[in-house]
Amino acid sequence: MEERILVTGGAGFIGSNLLLYLHEKYPNSQFLNIDKLSYASDRAYLEDIKGSNRYTFKKLDLVNRDAVCDVIRSFKPDEVFHLAAESHVDNSIKGPEPFIKSNVLGTFNLLEECRQFWQSEHYEGDGGRFLHVSTDEVYGELGDEGAFSEETAYAPNSPYSASKAGSDFIVRSYFHTYGMNVVTTNCSNNFGPHQHDEKLIPTVIRTALKHEDIPVYGKGENVRDWLYVEEHCRALDLVFRDGEAGETYIIGGDNEWKNIALVKELCSILNEEVGDGPDGDYANLITFVTDRPGHDFRYAIDASKIKEELGWEKQGDFEGRLRETVRWYIERYK
Repeated sequence: MEERILVTGGAGFIGSNLLLYLHEKYPNSQFLNIDKLSYASDRAYLEDIKGSNRYTFKKLDLVNRDAVCDVIRSFKPDEVFHLAAESHVDNSIKGPEPFIKSNVLGTFNLLEECRQFWQSEHYEGDGGRFLHVSTDEVYGELGDEGAFSEETAYAPNSPYSASKAGSDFIVRSYFHTYGMNVVTTNCSNNFGPHQHDEKLIPTVIRTALKHEDIPVYGKGENVRDWLYVEEHCRALDLVFRDGEAGETYIIGGDNEWKNIALVKELCSILNEEVGDGPDGDYANLITFVTDRPGHDFRYAIDASKIKEELGWEKQGDFEGRLRETVRWYIERYK
């Protein structure tokens, strides 16, 4: 049966990688990508499927309820992968309103229009499914020990993470109140091709190649768990196909790095791949800057549930994936 798959935020970092992955894996499916084309989006990431007769793009802001209704009723999706979100913590601190609108109201609009359509006489499928993609930042921060699990209490510390927590709860309520077929994922920090320049890894590479200061918050002691974006896409597909309705699955790389250690590793790779660092080492450009407000100290993921219940396992080695990523950005920043 030909499925009709809707991806929101498909011109963004994770969304574009997911669309390319799904388009290749499901050759009999039709795809619609809706994206408002914010500063962090780039349709060029989807050049490989631009001419496909199974792929359509529509510029749309999920805050516009009428437009969301129109696209749901016209495309008639069977499957929804919801990734559209404002996602940069620093920007949420400077101006939180767009995060509340996009992440909370936008998610509600999409969820409610899907519910109304799937539960109406106009839907002829077997019942739609909605995957909501979220972040580990909703859980707040950890000390030196421990890891987030699906049972961890929510404790968001930034307007961004609070807006994602709000959207998570709305999705949860639609399962318990309406019996809607929803599933949620919370992932750790992603890296790989297509990530916007403002994020940590692209920032390090871009500034280093320009021989500009490489900014590191505080002393660089903050710890993050890093997950390659393609691994994340595999996990999202698995959760969508096999995850239990109403459940949450945490996805992580089991790969913790202090920010300063990661920055130095990136500099080391750049030294080998490019050379020409100041005094022979790009690490000489590292500059410590004032930490941002509410900067969570440490995130770590216990991904036991998705491993044990769905059989997901991380593939590939981090160093190799990181080097591939650096090479991709070197080409981008030439």
